[in-house]
Amino acid sequence: MPALDVITIGRSSVDLYGGQIGGRLEDMASFDKYIGGSPTNMAAGTARLGLKSGLITRVGDEHMGRFIRETLAAEGVDVRGVLTDPERLTALVLLGIRDQERFPLIFYRENCADMALCEDDIDPALIADSRAVVATGTHLSHPRTEAAVLKALRLARESGGRTALDIDYRPNLWGLAGHAAGEERFIESAAVTAKLQSTLHLFDLIVGTEEEFHIAGGSTDTIAALRAVRAVSKATLVCKRGAKGAAAFTGAIPDSLDDGEMGPGFPIEVFNVLGAGDGFMSGLLKGWLTDQDWPTALKYANACGAFAVSRHGCTPAYPSWEELQFFFDRGIKTPALRKDAELEQVHWATNRLNDWPEMRVFAFDHRMQLEAVADEIGVTHEHIGAFKQLCLRAAQKVADGRHGYGLLCDGRLGRDALYAAAGTGLWIGRPVEFPGSRPLRLEDDIEPDYGSALSEWPLEHVVKVLCFYHPDDTAEMKAAQEATVTRLFRAARANRLEFLLEIIPSKVAPVGDTTSAEVIQRFYDLGVYPDWWKLEPMKSAAAWRNACAAITRNDPNTRGIVVLGLEAPIDDLGASFAVAAAHDLVKGFAVGRTIFADAARGWLSGQLTDDAAIADMAGKYERLCRMWDEARARKGAAA
Repeated sequence: MPALDVITIGRSSVDLYGGQIGGRLEDMASFDKYIGGSPTNMAAGTARLGLKSGLITRVGDEHMGRFIRETLAAEGVDVRGVLTDPERLTALVLLGIRDQERFPLIFYRENCADMALCEDDIDPALIADSRAVVATGTHLSHPRTEAAVLKALRLARESGGRTALDIDYRPNLWGLAGHAAGEERFIESAAVTAKLQSTLHLFDLIVGTEEEFHIAGGSTDTIAALRAVRAVSKATLVCKRGAKGAAAFTGAIPDSLDDGEMGPGFPIEVFNVLGAGDGFMSGLLKGWLTDQDWPTALKYANACGAFAVSRHGCTPAYPSWEELQFFFDRGIKTPALRKDAELEQVHWATNRLNDWPEMRVFAFDHRMQLEAVADEIGVTHEHIGAFKQLCLRAAQKVADGRHGYGLLCDGRLGRDALYAAAGTGLWIGRPVEFPGSRPLRLEDDIEPDYGSALSEWPLEHVVKVLCFYHPDDTAEMKAAQEATVTRLFRAARANRLEFLLEIIPSKVAPVGDTTSAEVIQRFYDLGVYPDWWKLEPMKSAAAWRNACAAITRNDPNTRGIVVLGLEAPIDDLGASFAVAAAHDLVKGFAVGRTIFADAARGWLSGQLTDDAAIADMAGKYERLCRMWDEARARKGAAA
């Protein structure tokens, strides 16, 4: 049985989307970076819908090529067929949203990596490992890439696999228009028609807009064009009709497009049509490869296309399978889907990249406590930054390249350690609160414009904020803290950053078994949906049950909970781990002073060498990791 459901083949690029809406591409001041190219979009889009997908393409041996490969892998796409070209650069596309009808784009594809794809790049074993191969039109435009596509199709058909074509006609990629005509969708060309028609018999499914069938059929009369395609191909033909949805034709072409098989449409606001066809194709492939009837497959396709035209970007706009089902069950609340807060929360929470089922986090984001130690010893605060680099080395020593480890580090005293941690595979959380503040206020470099400050953060950084909040706080205290947390949460989302909310009610007033749960519920009521919660080490099983129930009730797609340490002795933390680990929602711990307090005092005072401080912290961190793993194992054994 093949391991993959579908392999797409062809273009792979980095899309740079203008961040400003309603202006010329000339006037864009900033750009958001996403993966792009129809086959790449479809590989990610189908993976989000639960299909096992792969991609065959080439990328450059540089940062953008690595970005594509890493993003695809994080999306769950098989990247065995993503080859690195040692000589050519990864393709780039600049795109903008001018208005509801104009979407300017420039293709930077001169001798790009994916157009160097050749027959030798097609691995017969990989093709045999997939139930279907999907090609796109651009890679039929050059003899070298055409040969690669034809080999893949031949191998797929020989092994009994299905084949599909997304016509994906871009005139300037066929050399029919200049660089400024990237937005152009149709130019007549007998040569292009002939080239397409020479391959159409190789496909079981052919998909295109009316204009794309015009080029494939050699006529600007859509029915005539479809009949011309039918004359050379027995494939099911799916004609996309924009706001009218799409029609599928399995046999002879009728006199009207309305006589094809249809799926329900979705009346939504058109915000961005770029990438909508790839979203449509992703949904259609989900239906086709799970053997749904055409009306059902077209329902999936139309819905995925609707999501795409409603959001910024191509692949980032596509839904998860869970999101699609939610949309079908609940229906449309507002035609501007990107403004539907409930739907956007499901979209965000079910499409986050990377998975963290275990979290063993060394927290050395402390500032106030380390500054106090430095002041007491009589050394400058610059020494703290050097010490935090030792903390990072201790974390890396214990992690040893394994997944499920992380750190909390600040950007003020720990900047160098924070920067050094980038790209290491460690989970990275970064605090923003002014230490010890109540009511909560943020560090000076975050105030006063949260969104602008967070725009400088790498996407792998998680915004962490500690709020000393209790249900018995005064109305004034609650209002002040809630306003800060809510504003920060929205700024994090706007900047595509995950959010961790840490609450410690026991530092404010006495707590019971429902205290943390009440605080959690209050923030959900405010519309704050943390990706992570950081909770104090509650020793009561009832308190943990109540907290977990409050989170699950409001956000079943949350990342989970990490337990903080509060400088408790290691043995005491072991006891709290045993209680917390009984709950699946608790993914691990984020502990700091228990690990680094002794080493910090010893190193800052000159009594410990670098290696001794690292060894001391690594030993304690490793012991905590082992205690957590043992607690989780006992929970598993009991189950």
